[in-house]
Amino acid sequence: MKPVSELLKKHDGTLWHLRPEATVFDALQTLASYEVGALMVMEGGRLVGVMSERDYTRKVALQGRNSRETRVQDIMTRNVVAVGPQTRTRECMALMREKRIRHLPVVESGTVLGMISIRDLMDDIIADHELTIQQLESYIHS
Repeated sequence: MKPVSELLKKHDGTLWHLRPEATVFDALQTLASYEVGALMVMEGGRLVGVMSERDYTRKVALQGRNSRETRVQDIMTRNVVAVGPQTRTRECMALMREKRIRHLPVVESGTVLGMISIRDLMDDIIADHELTIQQLESYIHS
């Protein structure tokens, strides 16, 4: 399995994020426009949380709160689980399973490099399996 830094290359250095004082409604619009399930919450270039669709569902919708009035800082996940760029994809899968999360920020020396999702990991695993199948078929037919 490869390091997550390889997966980040597909993101072209994009850091989808918002500020803690943004409204949840603005966060939902950003999630929809980028077609992602979570955003990093950053303040002064520092990662302070992650806001996901799950946070919205459990902390706004189910509690009857108003997304136009509620701030991201009030519902974001503050104790962020992050990995370094050299963390292997298999380790990320195990961590996501253990922590029951779907997104992992990638941080090195306090600098946020990006965020990977369970989808990124699954796409990579599928691509690896397809390559292995092609190589085996080529070996069998030669």
